[in-house]
Amino acid sequence: MANRTIKVDYITRVEGEGALRLKAKNGAITDVQLKIFEPPRFFEALLRGKNYNEAHDITSRICGICPVAYQMSAVHAMENALGVEIDPQVRALRRLMYCGEWIESHALHVYLLHAPDFLGYDDGIAMAKDHRAEVERGLQLKKAGNELIALLGGREIHPVNVRVGGFYRAPEKRELTGIAEKLKWAREAALQTVQWTATLPFPDFEQDYDFVALRHPEQYPFNEGNIVSNRGHDIAPQRFDEYFDEEHVKHSTALHGRLRDRDSYLVGPLARYSLNFDRLSATAQEAAHSAGLRSECRNIFQSIIVRAVEMVYACDEALRIIDGYEKPERAAAPVELRASEGRACTEAPRGMLYHRYRLDETGHILEARIIPPTSQNQRSIESDLRRFAGERLDLPDRELARECERTVRSYDPCISCATHFLKFEIERE
Repeated sequence: MANRTIKVDYITRVEGEGALRLKAKNGAITDVQLKIFEPPRFFEALLRGKNYNEAHDITSRICGICPVAYQMSAVHAMENALGVEIDPQVRALRRLMYCGEWIESHALHVYLLHAPDFLGYDDGIAMAKDHRAEVERGLQLKKAGNELIALLGGREIHPVNVRVGGFYRAPEKRELTGIAEKLKWAREAALQTVQWTATLPFPDFEQDYDFVALRHPEQYPFNEGNIVSNRGHDIAPQRFDEYFDEEHVKHSTALHGRLRDRDSYLVGPLARYSLNFDRLSATAQEAAHSAGLRSECRNIFQSIIVRAVEMVYACDEALRIIDGYEKPERAAAPVELRASEGRACTEAPRGMLYHRYRLDETGHILEARIIPPTSQNQRSIESDLRRFAGERLDLPDRELARECERTVRSYDPCISCATHFLKFEIERE
């Protein structure tokens, strides 16, 4: 077999810019480099000297698709630092807001970013010519999620109603019941999405992942829970730095996350689902089984089904919260400043997101650390590409490039978030 290098200048249908270089020699992959060349954005440096109650608004600008995740991780870390106890109804509202983000983010990925790969289209617009009803369903699902975020956050993108301790304003019950009918429609649309994604053609690619996600004692995880893994880890988010690390690699501007005792690990829908299947609603569990999924899923390409299942759960959970909601007496708990340090993890649509802040006695930020899901998944992406491409080196260069892009998009990487992808290159010698 001839040795060669394959190049793809840019991967489409991902957020941000990066490159992939595969080198093959004597019919085997010898090197895989996921190159993130988007320049660092220095959010951690930008946060230094800022007031504690500015962090969540600043970090929400890291991502326009999942700003709620950054806001929730930031406020929880600040509340951990300052010992703030929130009202149970405020906690419920935060979960409700996260439901909106999961619905809109998963809908965008499933219908416009990932499904075209399975159906042979270059993008969602081309796919819509032959699958108009499906694309319109996806857009309506995304709209329902956006409307829920706007109701609680003041606007769809970079919400303005969130603060440390809660919200600037808590909604009236009637405002939430008004959106319930749209969420009932969204639940039916999400169930249809599960069935539709289950019909897509999937490669046989089950891998022995080290799954890492939050796990809550009672609920499917959004904002709270211990960090657990299928290898026996069970730690509080405040101990994240004891078990997880980041390191710089020459070919990427983004740091690579690793488990200190295991190296690469996987965060995101597959990990969350496999570690928390028993916490899904009955409707979501039934939908997963009807789509042919077991209680654990190890095929990264089937993450498109898992995202659809999580949309079903998000709709169920949103309706449950709305039904039991009572407006809290105070929209936000009081905050007393002190020199302190706080940590928190939440489950962004793409996986576990970690924030750490160190404050001085006036509440100003001395140090910040943010580890997004894509940084944590980079090693796993490279590992998957090594295996997946290595089994398909007989393909023509252009087809192999498309298959590698599809592998990367299965992770729904947010490359812009990870710079603290797609140019493709494969070298055959």
